[in-house]
Amino acid sequence: MTRTGWNSPLPLCVCLLLACGFAEAGKLLVVPVDGSHWFSMRSVVEKLILRGHEVVVVIPKMSWQLGRSLNCTVKTYSTSYTLEVLDQEFKAFAQAQWKAQVQSIFSLIMSSYNDIFDLFFSNCRSLFKDKKLVEYLKESSFDAVFLDPFDTCGLIVAKYLSLPSVVFARGIFCHYLEEGAQCPAPLSYVPRILLGFSDAMTFKERVRNHIMHLEERLLCHRFFKSALEIASEILQTPVTLYDLHRQISIWLLRMDFVLDYPKPVMPNMVFIGGINCHQGKPLPMEFEAYINASGEHGIVVFSLGSMVAEIPEKKAMAIADALGKIPQTVLWRYTGTPPSNLANNTILVKWLPQNDLLGHPMTRAFITHAGSHGIYEGICNGVPMVMMPLFGDQMDNAKRMETKGAGVTLNVLEMTSEDLENALKAVINDKSYKENIMHLSSLHKDRPVEPLDLAVFWVEFVMRHKGAPHLRPAAHDLTWYQYHSLDVIGFLLAIVLTVAFIAFKCCAYGYRKCFGKKGRVKKAHKSKTH
Repeated sequence: MTRTGWNSPLPLCVCLLLACGFAEAGKLLVVPVDGSHWFSMRSVVEKLILRGHEVVVVIPKMSWQLGRSLNCTVKTYSTSYTLEVLDQEFKAFAQAQWKAQVQSIFSLIMSSYNDIFDLFFSNCRSLFKDKKLVEYLKESSFDAVFLDPFDTCGLIVAKYLSLPSVVFARGIFCHYLEEGAQCPAPLSYVPRILLGFSDAMTFKERVRNHIMHLEERLLCHRFFKSALEIASEILQTPVTLYDLHRQISIWLLRMDFVLDYPKPVMPNMVFIGGINCHQGKPLPMEFEAYINASGEHGIVVFSLGSMVAEIPEKKAMAIADALGKIPQTVLWRYTGTPPSNLANNTILVKWLPQNDLLGHPMTRAFITHAGSHGIYEGICNGVPMVMMPLFGDQMDNAKRMETKGAGVTLNVLEMTSEDLENALKAVINDKSYKENIMHLSSLHKDRPVEPLDLAVFWVEFVMRHKGAPHLRPAAHDLTWYQYHSLDVIGFLLAIVLTVAFIAFKCCAYGYRKCFGKKGRVKKAHKSKTH
């Protein structure tokens, strides 16, 4: 007679592992930022939920993407603006990028389209006006805060609740990553954000890099002025951005040296670049039909990101004209008014499965705004790119891919239809672009741990150990002159000068003793002969 029940130890092992996981489950507070920032952060949150942790996500009631279909506790708070106002402000900001690109801190601060940032910063004041929500957060005994630092609210919440924090970001605007992590960033080969420089800078570029760093030191606090006022109001003490960033336990950075230039890092900085990449799924029938109809020429995927809805009419027509001159079928994600000169090979769609299309063997090129999500999907799937950066870190991302020979960068303000046509033909027909991007893809995928698993591990690590103080450098406890060893240099210089002075005096004294007396004797002898 056969035994009933399990006939192998595997199910028992699975149960034990699950039991251990639930026994160690913790309570995590999540403070995200709306828009594309949430796309990859959400995957970490979902996996933490699956691992049995109690997750509470705090979001504004008015948002584009936040809180959709999350299987956890979601707490919302009212905002001082409506969704229509948010849409209008972002539309004004996005349209401004087609007129003049921001390439310095000064031009960013002086821009008249920055109200969108003040709306994001105001969320924190709205959150703390909700007294019931604040009381709930104080009484919930969270183990840690998982946050996006862009609008500083997560940092303020972590400091207010005195909780260890894990940051999830592509990078930190201005110099606050280096300052908050006490991580050196030599200006001789680490280019500053917005400049679009490579790590092999000319003398002129290094001068500009130093000036940009000086701009950051002098002007960045003005960009965050309203955020700091809100932080000081909530925490009831004057607060600097360094105060907010220095408390971070772990920095989860969507970076990878396949894309980013080599530079110094600190032990609490964990690179999880490519976390948004995943195995391609079967395409919807609609898109499979487009690919099958493209024949041997294949397709080109065109998307300027989820947040760019419209393009100025004249520029859209120039783009459409260029797309009509290549034999490939172009799938263009575009929700604006269709250009009147749209060619038969160009198909406009309101949504497309970008990663799945890029993973298809018939995809020949990817036209992108060079946002980090799109860049990493292009790298993962080995598709050469034509990049049209608009704002933020996109210029830097595009420069890095161009430097590595994996794509061509176009200036969206100056490019013509012919420029786009030539760029597309270059990346499609010149085999070196495909070879270079495939090499980068191979390097990127050759890793011991997947980025998502690494991110989950470090969030759980901070939850288990209530932070990571052993990774905190002692540099945080030094004054600026101690950090740069100016006191030691001054002390050693004083010793050297003192020794030199004493040696000089000794030599002068010896000289006078040895030669000064002979000189007087000779003078006296000459006077006697006369």
